[in-house]
Amino acid sequence: MRILLVEDDPLLADAVARAFSQNAHAVDAVRTGEAADQALAANTYDLVLLDIALPKMDGLEVLRRLRARRSSVPVILITVRDSLEDRIDGLDCGADDYITKPFHLSELEARVRAVVRRAQAGASSDIAHGRLRLDVAGRRLYSDDEPVELSVREFAVAELLLTRAGKVVTKQQILDKLYGWEEGSSSNAVEVFVYRLRKKLEPSGVTVRTIRGMGYLIEKARD
Repeated sequence: MRILLVEDDPLLADAVARAFSQNAHAVDAVRTGEAADQALAANTYDLVLLDIALPKMDGLEVLRRLRARRSSVPVILITVRDSLEDRIDGLDCGADDYITKPFHLSELEARVRAVVRRAQAGASSDIAHGRLRLDVAGRRLYSDDEPVELSVREFAVAELLLTRAGKVVTKQQILDKLYGWEEGSSSNAVEVFVYRLRKKLEPSGVTVRTIRGMGYLIEKARD
C-alpha cells in the first residue's frame, strides 16, 4: 500500500512513517499543505494521513481540492482539534476518519485497517485470473483455492500485475508501489521480487513476462 503522510511535526512524522514502512508499506512524507496538494495531483495513493494545521495550506483545503478532483482515496485526518464541530467539518469535507493527537500508533494502524477495509468493500475484493484468485481485502493469493505463500512485497507486486493484466507495468511503477520517496531502493530489488513471484506463479500456468526496456506483463486471461 502506498501512503501519503502529511505532518509538519518531524518527530511524529518519522515515528508514523517508520511504523508503516516496517509493515512493508511505501510512505511518502511531506510537511506542508502545498506540497501535499502537489503530491496528490501528481501521484496515486492508497491512503492519505493528513494533519489539519499545516503551513502554507491547511489540511481541510487540501482535502477539499482532493475531493474536487473526484478522488476517492481514503483520508484519515490527524489533528489536535477534538471538538464535535471540528470533527463534523472534517467529515463534511470528505474525510473517512478522524484521530486526535496524542494517539497510540496501534490505534492509528487499526483505524487504517478499518478505513481500507471499508474502501475495498465498495469494490470487488476478488480478482480472478485463470487458476488464480487474488483476495484483495484478505491480502491473500490462491491457486485452485489453495493459498500461495507470498511475502508482503511479493503480494504487492502480484496485486499490481494482476490488476493490470494485459498491460505492461514498469519497474518504476513497482518501486512506487513498494517504497517511499526517501527509501534507498533500486531496480535490482524489483527484479528479485519478480523472480520470486514468477517461480511461485508458474505451477498455476501464469507467466510473468519481461518486456525488455519496458517492464513486466501478465497477459490478460483468456475466456
